[in-house]
Amino acid sequence: FGIGLIAFIQSHSLAETENIFLIGSFGASSVLIYGAIQSPLAQPRNLVGGHVLSALVGVTVFKIVPDIIWLSAPLAVAFSIVLMQYTKTLHPPGGATALIAVSSTGKIPELGYWYVISPVLSGCIILLLVALFFNNITPNRSYPSHSRFIRLLRKKHAHGHKVKK
Repeated sequence: FGIGLIAFIQSHSLAETENIFLIGSFGASSVLIYGAIQSPLAQPRNLVGGHVLSALVGVTVFKIVPDIIWLSAPLAVAFSIVLMQYTKTLHPPGGATALIAVSSTGKIPELGYWYVISPVLSGCIILLLVALFFNNITPNRSYPSHSRFIRLLRKKHAHGHKVKK
């Protein structure tokens, strides 16, 4: 649903030549946030922080070393890994987000730092909202695994059951 929503928005609001709202790294993020929800790498902080920081790194590296792909590609991925580790936002698809920023042609390099806002941040928010909804429909699953959020959800589920009785 998350990928579908992003693709739907893209297909109805952007011309086919500006086909950038749906980036490849979102597929890998979907595996984590919908399929491996207990993983530390799948938590909201990691999803959003990892992608956004990696996009910032990728765009910055592209601006400094725009035409030397054999240098810009490894620098973007390496620096994004270091920054994600430093900020405790490690999200493996973030490395792909940085790589997309330095290796793409056409519209993405033209976006510059707007790439960080859209498609990256806006896409992450859509994926996260869908993950929050679908991963918490039943009491058998809870996302994120952060204990404060789980306690809040359990209170709501318990309160909902008390009202029904």
